Amino acid sequence: MRGDLEWGTVGALVREAAARYGEREAVVEGRTRLSYTALGERVERAAAACLAAGVRRGDRVAIWAPNTLDWIVSALGTVMAGAVLVPLNTRFKGGEAADVLRRGRVRLLFVTGTFLGTSYIAALRRSGVPLPGLEQVVVLGDSAPEPYRTWRAFLAGGAGVSAREVRERADSVGPGDLSDIVFTSGTTGRPRGAMITHAQTLRCYGVWSELAGLREGDRYLIVNPFFHTFGYKAGIIASLMRGATMVPQPVFSARAALAQVAAERITVLPGPPALHRSLLDHPARDRYDLSSLRLVVTGAAVVPLRLVERLREELGIGTVLTAYGLSEASGIVTMCRRDDSPATVAGTSGRPVPGTEVRVVTGSGEPGGPGEPGEVLVRGHQVMRGYFEDPGATAAVLDGDGWLRTGDVGVLDADGNLRITDRIKDMFIVGGFNAYPAEIEQLLALHPDIADVAVVGVPDGRLGEVGRAYAVRRPGATVTADELIDWARREMANYKVPREVEFVAGLPRNAGGKVLKGELREGRVR
Repeated sequence: MRGDLEWGTVGALVREAAARYGEREAVVEGRTRLSYTALGERVERAAAACLAAGVRRGDRVAIWAPNTLDWIVSALGTVMAGAVLVPLNTRFKGGEAADVLRRGRVRLLFVTGTFLGTSYIAALRRSGVPLPGLEQVVVLGDSAPEPYRTWRAFLAGGAGVSAREVRERADSVGPGDLSDIVFTSGTTGRPRGAMITHAQTLRCYGVWSELAGLREGDRYLIVNPFFHTFGYKAGIIASLMRGATMVPQPVFSARAALAQVAAERITVLPGPPALHRSLLDHPARDRYDLSSLRLVVTGAAVVPLRLVERLREELGIGTVLTAYGLSEASGIVTMCRRDDSPATVAGTSGRPVPGTEVRVVTGSGEPGGPGEPGEVLVRGHQVMRGYFEDPGATAAVLDGDGWLRTGDVGVLDADGNLRITDRIKDMFIVGGFNAYPAEIEQLLALHPDIADVAVVGVPDGRLGEVGRAYAVRRPGATVTADELIDWARREMANYKVPREVEFVAGLPRNAGGKVLKGELREGRVR
């Protein structure tokens, strides 16, 4: 891939990938198998349709749909036409989606018809939120209620736009122009739109691809949702850069993923730890040939060492890496290297990627020493341009010297590896001692009978706050709450030990894999 593409545009990347990888398989969706040449043609048709629909450079265009080929084509066509992509979380309710559409001043929306039993169009209409700026809605399906259009009709509208016009529009877009606005997950408050440019996107995921070892011919099962940076950029963009085959999975099912790995000879499977654990623990795992898997990239505050070891030992996966990022930093800040030990991969999120500075500062704003927890600050090429039309929120997290306050608590070791211990908002104080749930979760996850665990702070009359653990037992395990608490007292300082343990069938997570701590605090879990 030409070196100047890291400073180019996503539209230029699509054209370069089509020219370079030609008839190599680009996307597999059911019986549809699309080459890079064919994908490039479809993206250019989508860009032509955007031009015919009156989309201008800088307009916001949203997609509210699961992982599909149509998502890939509509998204890449949008940015090739010079518009700014606004991906919407598929778990949003109608009012949440409408709020983002309104605040993002979105002009065009691509939306799925019905997904997981929910009509997104009906949900949007029921929200009651006025959307005067939303001029057009395109349904990614075979039918659409008036006045909306189907995807096929939308594409047909671009028939009168020439290839030269599409190329001129694409060439008018510069590396410093916005490519997307990713609205934060909203687990700790109202989502805000992080503005990211073409150059940032390409540079970051060129780095990601290099550090991960993604290569031409890899077959990539993309389970991470496209509306999330991990799915869109570490999935679609990285695959375009390296000539990997994309196999999108709209809804995660362990059995379906196992079947896809075996049938499509999948080599690359990034995702949160819970995804990989579900594959390892699935009772039908041995019925599937998973020998093609060679690369796993995961990330979370808690990645049990045993999980890393099992991926390597039981599945024979040669490369297992962890990483840390956030939407405000283009999704990538630190990453392990391929020669790191299992303990480093499990216990840290690796070192800063090239061109990145990371600091850990204490409550007084002073840099912390090795092993001293504090807020993680980031400065580098990946830091967002700010929150869309929200200067106050931008100023609260981004200072004049370019340092981004992440809101995450972390520790740097002597080798520069970062370990995320928690969100600042999740920390609770037990009798004057700061307790970090992610640190406690990592320790509890070492218990042989625990498959998954989350800890929150709850009020206590004597100590102010104490920990409550929500734990998922491994299949066949019978550990009790008292036994787990007694075990914890032997493994960690007393103030860290949860005073309560509730066993649940599973932890509530958003579509990006993050545990919804608010639901746990409110007791909304079974």
